[in-house]
Amino acid sequence: MAKAVEFVKINKRFPGVHVLKDISFSVEEGEVHALLGENGAGKSTLLNILHGVYPEYEGEVRLHGKKVSFKDTNDAIVNGKISKVHQETLVVKDLTVGQNVTMGYEPKKGIFIDFKKMNKDVDVILEDLNCNFKSSDLVATLTAGEMQMLAIARALYHHSTIISLDEPTASLTTKETEALFEVVRKLKKQGVTILYVSHRLEEIFQICDRATILRDGEYIQTMDIASTTRDELIHAMVGRNVAAVASRLKPSPMTDEVVLKVEHLCNENYNDVSFELHKGEILGFFGLVGAGRTEVMRTLIGADQRTSGKIILKGKEVKNGWNTTKALKAGIGLLPEDRKTQGFMNLSNNYENIAISSLEKYMTGPFTDTKKKIKNAEVYFEEMDVHPRRVDYMTSNMSGGNQQKVILARWMSTDVDIIIFDEPTKGVDVGAKAEIYRLMEQLVEDGKSIIVVSSELPEAMGISDRMIIMSEGRITAELTNKVDFVEDSILDLAIGGNQNEKYMG
Repeated sequence: MAKAVEFVKINKRFPGVHVLKDISFSVEEGEVHALLGENGAGKSTLLNILHGVYPEYEGEVRLHGKKVSFKDTNDAIVNGKISKVHQETLVVKDLTVGQNVTMGYEPKKGIFIDFKKMNKDVDVILEDLNCNFKSSDLVATLTAGEMQMLAIARALYHHSTIISLDEPTASLTTKETEALFEVVRKLKKQGVTILYVSHRLEEIFQICDRATILRDGEYIQTMDIASTTRDELIHAMVGRNVAAVASRLKPSPMTDEVVLKVEHLCNENYNDVSFELHKGEILGFFGLVGAGRTEVMRTLIGADQRTSGKIILKGKEVKNGWNTTKALKAGIGLLPEDRKTQGFMNLSNNYENIAISSLEKYMTGPFTDTKKKIKNAEVYFEEMDVHPRRVDYMTSNMSGGNQQKVILARWMSTDVDIIIFDEPTKGVDVGAKAEIYRLMEQLVEDGKSIIVVSSELPEAMGISDRMIIMSEGRITAELTNKVDFVEDSILDLAIGGNQNEKYMG
C-alpha cells in the first residue's frame, strides 16, 4: 500500500526538554492507525508537528511521498488536506452548525456569505455522516457526540484525506461512540487515513488496523492489531507489565469510624442522597453521564448549594453558608473532572500550583517563601515520579497524567482528611493510572478517606471498598460486599433498575 504519512527522524525540543527523539515510522493510505503511549510520550507533540502547530522541528514529514512543511494549521488544512478533531471540540455555541463547519472558509456571493450554498453543502456532509441534525441548527442544542460529528463534518468540508482523532470518545456515551465508529469505518472505505489517539484500549482493538507505540519521546514499535494482545500493547507502552484494571495491592485499612455522613441531600440535580464515608475507606460512586454524582460532590465541597438535607463532618453538622474555603479548612479536597479549567492555574508553574491551597505553610514573616514551595514540590515530584522532573515547568504544558499528579500533590500538601477524586484517570494512560491507584492506597493507609467518582466500571469495582450506584439523581443501590460487584447487575442499577434496592452482601 502507498504511504499517506511518513515521519523521518523527527526531533523536537522545548526549553530544557528533548520531547521527540529521532521518530521514524509511516502510516498507510486508508488505514486507521493508533498512536499510543503514556502521557508525556510525545503523541500530541508529533500530531502538532503534522498539523502545522509547531513549524520548527528537525527531520522530515512526507505526505503521499512528498516532503511538506506547514507554517500553520490553516496551511495544513488548505494545502495538506489534513484536519484534526480535538478532544475538546472547538465550537461557537451561539452560531449554527453550518457556520461552525465552514468558519473562516465560508462560500461567498460577492462580498457576502452565501448562506444558501453553505447550508446545502454542509447538509450533504451531515447526511453522509448519518447525523440527526441540520446545518441550520444552533450548536448550543447539540450533544457532546453530535459536536464530535460536527468536527468530523468540518474535516470533510475541507476535503481532508488525513484526519487525526484525539481522544474522540472521552465525553461520549456508548451509543455515540458506536455512531462515531460507524463513521470512521465509512471514511476508511472511502480511502481517508485516520490517526487515532485513545487511552481506551478496547477501542483500539475495535477500530484500528495498526498501532505505533511511543515511550518517553522515542519510537518503540508498530504493531498489527489483529495479531496483538492487550497485554503486549500495554507492555510496549509502559515497558513493564501493568494490571490495566484497577486492583488493590494492600488490605483495606477501613475502620468503623464515620468521618462523613450525608442525610437526605437534595438540590435541582439530585434527590434524597444519603450515605456514610468511613476512615481509611475508598468509597466508589458509579453512574452514567447525568446521574448527578459530580453535583453531589460539588455540594460537599461547597461549590454548589443544597436545597435540603444534612452534611455531618466528623460528627459536626455543616451549617448554611458552606463554601469551598470552609470545606478546605474543615479538611475536604476535590480533584475535579475538568482539570484543565478547574484543577490548576493555567498561567502558573508546578510549584505554585502545588502550594496554592496551603500557602500558610510557606510563609517567612509576612511573605511567601519561594524556596519552601520549591522544596515541597520536589518531594512530591520524586515520590510521584512526575515528568518532566521540573517544578518550575508550566503545569499547562504537562501531559494529562502528570497534570493529575500535580493536582494530587497540591491536596497532599494540605491537611485534608477527605479527598474526592472525580474521574481521576480520565484521559490518563495505563502507567499513570496504576500510579494514581497506588497513591490512593497510600493515602488511605495514612488515615485519609477517599470518594472516587468514576464512569469506568472496572476502575470503580477494582479500587473501591464499597460502591454507591446512582441513576438520574438518585441512589439506586449501595454495595457493601465485593461479592456484589458484578458488572451486569451494576450497569442495570446505573440504568435505573431496582430503584432504591439496598444490597447488604
